[in-house]
Amino acid sequence: MADALNELRLPPRSRQILTAVIEAYIESGEPVASQAIAARQGNRDGLSSATIRNVMVELAEQGLLEQPHTSAGRIPTARAFRYYAQHGMGATPVLTDESRIRIEDDLAGIQSPHDFLERTSRVLAALSSGVGVAMRTATEDDTLEHIHFQKLATGQVMAVVVMRSGLVRDRVLALERELSNVDLETSARFLNDHYRGFTLENIRLELAKTLDHERAEYDRILQSLRQIAQTGVFLTPAMQPEIFIDGVANLVVSETDREQMRQMLVALEEKQRLVTLLHAYVDARTETVRVVVGLEDSVPGMQNMVLIATPARVAGESVGALAVIAPTRMRYDHTIGAVQYTAQLFEKLLQPSGPTDPLM
Repeated sequence: MADALNELRLPPRSRQILTAVIEAYIESGEPVASQAIAARQGNRDGLSSATIRNVMVELAEQGLLEQPHTSAGRIPTARAFRYYAQHGMGATPVLTDESRIRIEDDLAGIQSPHDFLERTSRVLAALSSGVGVAMRTATEDDTLEHIHFQKLATGQVMAVVVMRSGLVRDRVLALERELSNVDLETSARFLNDHYRGFTLENIRLELAKTLDHERAEYDRILQSLRQIAQTGVFLTPAMQPEIFIDGVANLVVSETDREQMRQMLVALEEKQRLVTLLHAYVDARTETVRVVVGLEDSVPGMQNMVLIATPARVAGESVGALAVIAPTRMRYDHTIGAVQYTAQLFEKLLQPSGPTDPLM
């Protein structure tokens, strides 16, 4: 499909009229007639209603417009939206002062990437009337900030592990021998005092050495730690990105085809599919916002949907992605502007030197 669009060469007049039809359809949601385009263009450049009608017939023959039912107007096809996005037609980011202030207010005061991304998904959903998605890339060099153990029931302990990045992991541990609250508090204090700033893998390795060489001195503490370590709490998991999703209700409102809606909701519930989607289309090296129309190749059930996404960076390093998933009938310029500006705020507010004033 992409190759076919690359080979499609529209003359300037056809591109102008296709852009006008798409943008009129985005605004109204109704089939667009040639008279409406003539009025929109103000009859300039010799674009009479008859000329526009003839060009629209040619665009229909190229699979870019279709005529629903017996309506006199036409609507853009998925191919038209792909062409529109691929050639940057109307894709110049536009963000009103009101939207910019809303983004800044909603994200003010956030200190950690985790909190920023979680709230960003809601902000983007509200601004785009689509689904806001924010992903944080999993990293193996995250280090321990704090650990806490909470006794649940006989043989069960809740471990809450807080990482320097802001990531919080909790896990229920099954112990072979009952540990008292004093044992758990002592173990947590030992870990926090000695291993804050260590990666989980290094903690596991250092504990093994300590157990071998200092068993006598720390017998009571280390026996408790042995049980905890054997539960796997310090095993580096298969690193899974965090992903935050908000605004699914926006798609339910806009989608009238029940089967299409069911497939779409299934796809959104399977977060791993969205992770795959973002990895497929968001290159950590890219400096611009990526616009992709038609996502069914990566996520079945996402036909006629648009992904607008960009990397999320801290100190120049990509740590995840920010995105909006919405129907093809959307305000491209506004949504691109919202995603772009939110990514700029992410890097500005979370730079290593600490939060600074919002972007001017």
